[in-house]
Amino acid sequence: MRSLRYRIPAVFLVGVLVASAVAAVLAVRLFQDYTRDRTLAELRRQAQGLARLYQEQAIRSVDEARRAPGFAAPILEQATGSRIYYAGVEIFPGEKSGLRELPLELLDQSALDAGQVQTFEFTPPGTGRTYFAAAYPIMLGGDTFGALVVAKPKAELQERWVVLLGRLALALLVGLVVAAGLVWYLSRRLTKPVLALSRAADEVAAGRYDAELPPARSKDEIGHLTERFAEMTGKLAESQRRERNFLMVVSHELRTPLTAIRGHVEALREGIAQDEETREASLRVIGAETERLTRLVGDVLDLARMDAHQFTLEEGEVELRRLLEQAYESFGEEARRRGIEYECSLAADPVLETDGDRLLQIVSNLLDNAFAWTPDGGRIDLGLSATNGTIAISVADSGPGIGPEERERIFRPFWSRAGEGTGLGLPIARELAHALGGELVLESQLGKGSRFELRLPAG
Repeated sequence: MRSLRYRIPAVFLVGVLVASAVAAVLAVRLFQDYTRDRTLAELRRQAQGLARLYQEQAIRSVDEARRAPGFAAPILEQATGSRIYYAGVEIFPGEKSGLRELPLELLDQSALDAGQVQTFEFTPPGTGRTYFAAAYPIMLGGDTFGALVVAKPKAELQERWVVLLGRLALALLVGLVVAAGLVWYLSRRLTKPVLALSRAADEVAAGRYDAELPPARSKDEIGHLTERFAEMTGKLAESQRRERNFLMVVSHELRTPLTAIRGHVEALREGIAQDEETREASLRVIGAETERLTRLVGDVLDLARMDAHQFTLEEGEVELRRLLEQAYESFGEEARRRGIEYECSLAADPVLETDGDRLLQIVSNLLDNAFAWTPDGGRIDLGLSATNGTIAISVADSGPGIGPEERERIFRPFWSRAGEGTGLGLPIARELAHALGGELVLESQLGKGSRFELRLPAG
């Protein structure tokens, strides 16, 4: 019973049984009330009709023969299916009326005097059966002498209830068989893809992201879950691939400067670099590679803080023109060395209340990406403008451009085109842009270059 394949049918069938039992109890109760009311109504009609018939015969007998009327009680009982009694005084003393007699004390004398029909239950003397009965008063000469009582055994109603219960039980059995078949079919239809997803989840938990998934044949919740599960496994596989690529890239990026630092340190230690110029060159290499390591570790830490939502900003007044001039000058030497046409166009001089260091980091990351993809002799433009309450900082290059299929991928951590670099610059730039209340927009055409624009609210 731990499996949904069995628990769903069991719970459903228990619900069907409980609902059927409640419905059966209500049906029997309603049928009891209905048959009782109908039986009493039938007895009242019979009592009224037979009492009038007996009364007419009694009046005719008194007028003609002055003797008890010849009332064919057995024939009438056979015709009506009821027992006929008489309760009251003898109309013709010493003569038999042919009716069974009941004590007058069973009836309400005031109701008889008022000419009302009475219904009641009684047990005839000498029998152990209970009867439903209806009594109708008999009047001669304006006086009430007694009542004609018509009765039916209460057991007849119980026999009808038993028949009803039997039919209800048969209907319940058929309904349970049909319901069990439908529930079993539906449970297998529902649990089969769930079991397949469960097995696939076990494989994913074991690190196998190529698990076979059931086909999403419908658009219901199971189909939606299957589609989302497939997307999840795809993203997990992509994340694992990016992490492996990141480890390889970072290990390479770390190993290269560490190897250079180690080599120059050993040269200095062993005295290979004897003249001052050689030592200064070695120290410059060590300093540059140390800067490179610091930048790499800083990028990784920044990304980790942003993922953990532990990233804070230090706001202050920032002169954007001066900040962009600083970023522009830091790449000037590389532009001259590679023959890149490097221009800076600052059409505004806004002052923002923001984190200047993080803003400088965004611009530096964008410029670094532009120089990484712009060929020697190309062109890179850094721009600043302010329109309609929005400040735009743009970095445009004449590189190979970015295809539509890669425009979202380049902002994923650890992903880099052609396997170059750590793939952290652009993801960090976009996350920082969001943190500063802005957005980073990309416009690119294959073969014509790319343009990144950081848009910040002027307020």
